[in-house]
Amino acid sequence: MRELAPAALALACACACACGASPTHARDATTASSAAPPVRATTPFAGARFYVDPARVRTLEAAAASDPSHAALFRAAEKIPTAIWVDSIAHVPLVASTLDAVAAARDPSLVPVFVVYDLPNRDCAAKSSAGELTVESGGEARYASEVVDPIAAAFRAHPAIHAAVIVEPDSLANVATNLSIPKCAASEHAYRASIAYAVRAFAQPNVSVYLDAAHSGWLGWDGNRAKIAKIFSEVLAAAGGAGNVRGFAIDVSGYGAVTGDAMKRLAPGNPCDNETDYARKLAADLAKLGVTGEGFVIDTSRAGVPDARAKGGDWCNVKNAGLGPRPEADPSPGVDAYLWIKPPGDSDGTTDRRSPRYDASCASEDAMDRAPEAGVFFAPYFVSLAERADPPLR
Repeated sequence: MRELAPAALALACACACACGASPTHARDATTASSAAPPVRATTPFAGARFYVDPARVRTLEAAAASDPSHAALFRAAEKIPTAIWVDSIAHVPLVASTLDAVAAARDPSLVPVFVVYDLPNRDCAAKSSAGELTVESGGEARYASEVVDPIAAAFRAHPAIHAAVIVEPDSLANVATNLSIPKCAASEHAYRASIAYAVRAFAQPNVSVYLDAAHSGWLGWDGNRAKIAKIFSEVLAAAGGAGNVRGFAIDVSGYGAVTGDAMKRLAPGNPCDNETDYARKLAADLAKLGVTGEGFVIDTSRAGVPDARAKGGDWCNVKNAGLGPRPEADPSPGVDAYLWIKPPGDSDGTTDRRSPRYDASCASEDAMDRAPEAGVFFAPYFVSLAERADPPLR
């Protein structure tokens, strides 16, 4: 995901494991401070094991067979859970089939993690991950009936399975910062209404819902945080109230440092030093608007090298990045989990200048060469990430 100075445009990123205790939606009444968000007495992933997607294992195994010299790296990653992306109508059935598989496993600790990513006019500020639905062609109605409704029905059909769902990366952040871009301005109503519809539909006792909140380099600035907090409060009100979400997802498909002060070099003047700091400050901004007690999940899949980028705005297949902290429940106060939301090795965007989805960011000095289209597994990039993993991949 891309980073910006306070007055600059925030450009969107290319975005490309069951039941435990049902998540609670009760709110902690304690007022948030700037030091830390309010923390619920219980968190949704206590004792959980995140579900490992068999399709991901097959992808890594095929890569290992094709590249024996790096087979150990691919196979070491096969046991690490990653989120399952529902990024097209064709992929909507993955939710029901995954929940069926989790039910068949008869393991009450398993939690599958899904990403719903198919808004009309998706990725309005960039080309690399443009989606199939458009506002102009009835995309809002199709999103509700062909994406959200069947996913919600699958959750209802598996009430004993605890699932987590991350709603629409790179969406409301564009509303906060990119309405000067005509496509984003034309998308605002559909983004707000569609996300409110999805939140209301997914708000079931067995589902932990997280709204995407971009990352520290995009929305960490005081003015941007205030804007997104207001947008969140408005969308949640339209969705039936803040109690319908568990919280927010941070740094999806990004490279931000979980801790430390890497942001001081990449974006001097940004008050958020890292993604955890951003979560805390955003929680305080939300609390001012009455949205309290929210939890956060942080995508750590590519957070292993805090100083990987020469420029903070470079977001496409950053070649010096490395795999980051492994998925973990309750790693720190206010953080529900570290997750690998972006499956490492899946491309952020193509370097093929002839492609209609080509974005110049994929030819930046930080970007790896010869990349395929967004979402396609890019084996050399996975190897690069794995060789720089912190902690090491074993």
